[in-house]
Parts: sequence; structure tokens; C-alpha cells
Amino acid sequence: MAIIRMAPSRATKALNLLRAVNSGTSTCPCHSNPSHHHNALPNLNPFAGHRRSLATPVDHSQQKEYAFEMAASSIRFGPGCTKEVGMDVKNLGAKKVVVVTDETVRKLDAMKQTIEGLEREGVQYEIYDKVRVEPKDYSIKEAIAWAKPHQPEAFLAVGGGSVIDTAKLMNLYTSFPEADFLDFVNAPLGKGLPIQGKLKPLIAIPTTAGTGSETTGTAIFDLVDKKAKTGIAHRNLKPTLGICDPLNTRTMPSAVHASSGLDVLCHALESWTAIPYYERVPRPTNPINRPAYQGANPISDIFSLQALRSTVKYLPRAVRDPDDFEAQSNMLLAATLAGVGFGNAGVHLCHGMSYPISGQNPGYQHPGYSVEYPIIPHGVSVAVTAPAVFAFTGPSNPERHLQAAEAFGVDISNVKAASAGEVLSEALADFLSKLGDQPRGLKDLGFRNEHIDGLVEGTIPQARVLMLAPSLDSSGGEEQREQLRGLFESAMTY
Repeated sequence: MAIIRMAPSRATKALNLLRAVNSGTSTCPCHSNPSHHHNALPNLNPFAGHRRSLATPVDHSQQKEYAFEMAASSIRFGPGCTKEVGMDVKNLGAKKVVVVTDETVRKLDAMKQTIEGLEREGVQYEIYDKVRVEPKDYSIKEAIAWAKPHQPEAFLAVGGGSVIDTAKLMNLYTSFPEADFLDFVNAPLGKGLPIQGKLKPLIAIPTTAGTGSETTGTAIFDLVDKKAKTGIAHRNLKPTLGICDPLNTRTMPSAVHASSGLDVLCHALESWTAIPYYERVPRPTNPINRPAYQGANPISDIFSLQALRSTVKYLPRAVRDPDDFEAQSNMLLAATLAGVGFGNAGVHLCHGMSYPISGQNPGYQHPGYSVEYPIIPHGVSVAVTAPAVFAFTGPSNPERHLQAAEAFGVDISNVKAASAGEVLSEALADFLSKLGDQPRGLKDLGFRNEHIDGLVEGTIPQARVLMLAPSLDSSGGEEQREQLRGLFESAMTY
């Protein structure tokens, strides 16, 4: 008797396909391949290529992210808009406000406009002007202790990133007065607890064009006993409103223009080249635990790339001529754009390595800074490793590194992908050297080879940014240490 084999029906084929999908054997090219990295702009369709296992138990510690969030302060931008701040405070319903600044900014027109605005609206205010440039944990604690008895209904920060970050933490610890200082500090140096509750309103008026702190939920300071910079990062920390008035940056000395602008430059480059958000692990089991720094995503990319292009165009002009109002205005806007970009995508190696560079300063005093203690300005500590960093990260994503090089004016039409990191590194080194008064490597800051082990150990705890670094071993073990050691050696001179 002959056996007749029937071709499977369409219904049978469909059933078999569904069984295969639900079996968990099919893989997602983004979420299952550890070597995958976005080569250009991420696919704007968040569902492209994703298949979901419905039956296999999930190991949450290894489960990759599938969503990203965007959070930023409301921003008002325009020359002269500082004078509106009294109305803003009144509109928030606050009758008593603490104004946070430093001793230099207190004498400037930005503070004059702020106080006049508050007095016109009959708002009571107290001024704290003891903020330290490049804050230390003890200077933050002193500010918090001062603020607690005043019980303000809102905070108002007038100054650079140090002032705005200090105000954020004054707001945090007066809102949670029983919290231990390390409760919210980024792990592993602190407990890294999420901020579960809203803080008082905070209005930030930047007087420098650099940190973008008026847009972000991040506050950075030195943890002195650990000889490392760290901070607190959570969306609830971000200001309610950032008032970006280009008239307030006219008083920046040339050296401050340069170092602040270098921070913008690295914010843009690092967030543009960070690992994509869908490669980050672990996926949070509760959205409150989703970090502020999530990895590159289609929205942050727009802000980061535009900030990079603007910085390359306008920073040299702002440094050469402090009276170039067009350049100054565009640098303030670039700082804000970069703040939105990195505030959601994150930064990586330049910033992670900068924290011990600042914290372990062997005695360097940067030209143009009138402070009575050794200082490596944050932008300088970040940019000094940039040529080495982007030569290292280039192979992870050649197209993005070439797009960044193109922003510096490099003709990339005939550049091979294998040379992307080297080309961007050379473009960066050339850009930095032309700004003037910039250290050409760690040696110019006073570091020597015997300091490298300390710098490496000071970088290891910066897990929240190192996890976003392409090409870097993520284990935190000896392989990562060797990679970091090589980067610091390469950054000794350029």
C-alpha cells in the first residue's frame, strides 16, 4: 500500500511557527548578541527585530533594557529673561526662597537681576553664598546644615554647575532631613537609593556655559576620604525650571569659557557614543529604578549631535573673544542641549576617568582661575583623556565616531572604518591644542606613571558611567583594570 505524504497546510505552518517563537529558541539580534552595537542611528522602530519568549523564566540580572525615558527641566532661553524669576517663584506659590550662589557670582549682574526680581514680587529670601567651586562632600554638608533651619518653600540657584549641584543637594537633604548623606550617593561609594518623592521647586540660573546642570537630575562632588568624585543621579533631583539668559555668561573669563566648553564637548561626544539603551543590563524590575543614565537613544542623539556641532563651531570664538555675544549665546544653548542629551543617555570614560584626576590632583593650578587652592577644572579633567578614550572606543562603533570626526571638519569620505577612532582622536587633539592654555596630557597636570594605579582604582567605582562605555570590559575585574591602565598611560601626553 502506497503511503501518500501530504504537504502541510498553511494553518499547520503557522502553528509550527508560533510554537518556534514561543519556545524561546529564536533570538533577538539586539538583546542576545553581546557583541552587537549600533553602527549608526538606532532603528527608530523600537519593535524591530524583537521576538519575545513567553515561556522561559527570566534572569532579571541579565535581562537587557527594552525602554528608555526622557526627562529634563523646563527651559526658558533668551537675553534678559532673568528679570522674570520673581514672577516664577510667585507663580510656584513660594513665599520664602533660599538663593544659592558663590562669593564671586554674588557680585555680578545675574544676582542683581535676581534679587530685584524677587523684591518686586515681595518674595522673602535668604542668600547662601559659600558654595565651593568643584564642591567637596564637606562643603555640601555645610550648605545642607545651613539650609535646614531656614525651611524654604523653594530654592533658587544662581551660578555655574557647582552652585546648581550644591542647591540640588540642599533641596534633597532638607526634603529628607533624616536621610544619611550616603543613602542617595551613587553605588558602590554610597547606597544609591532612589529618591522616592518630589522635592521642593528649584529654579536654576546658569552663569557658565558648560555643565548643563540646569536640565539634569545629577549633582557631582568630591568624596574626600575616597579620593574620588561621585554624585547623586535621579530624575527627581532636576530643577523645576532652568532660566538660560545669555547676558549672564558675559562675565566668564576666557579660561572659564574654555574649560566649561570642554565639558559640553565631552558631554556631547560621550552621550553620542555610549552603548545603546537596549544593551544596558539589568532591565529594572520597577521603573523607579531605571537610571537617569540609560545609554544612547534616538531622542538624546538629536540633542547630543547638535551640541557637538555647535561647540566645535562656537567654542573657539567664545574663548578668543569674550565679547562675541553670538558665540557666547550659542555655547549656552549648546550646554543646555548637551545637558538634555547626556542627562538621559549618560556619559562614559572621559567622565569616569576625570573624577579621580580631579580628586587626586597632585597640586595643579589651572591658569585663569582665581581660587586659593589647587584646581583642575572639571572640563579640563574630562577633556585631557578624550583623545585616548575615543581612539579606544572607535572600533565599537566606527560610523558614529566618523560622524563625530566630521563635526570637527574632517573629510571622512575615504576613511576606513578601522581608522575611525584614530581619526576622531587626532581631530580632538588638534581642536584642544588650538584652544590655548590646555594641558596636553596628564603629565602637564603633574601626574606621573607612579600615579596610574591610584587613578585606576579611583575610576573603578564609577560603575554608573563605566557600564555605558563601549569596548570596556564590564566585569570590574582585572581585565577592566588593565584597559583603564592602558588608557591612562595613553593619556599621559598627546
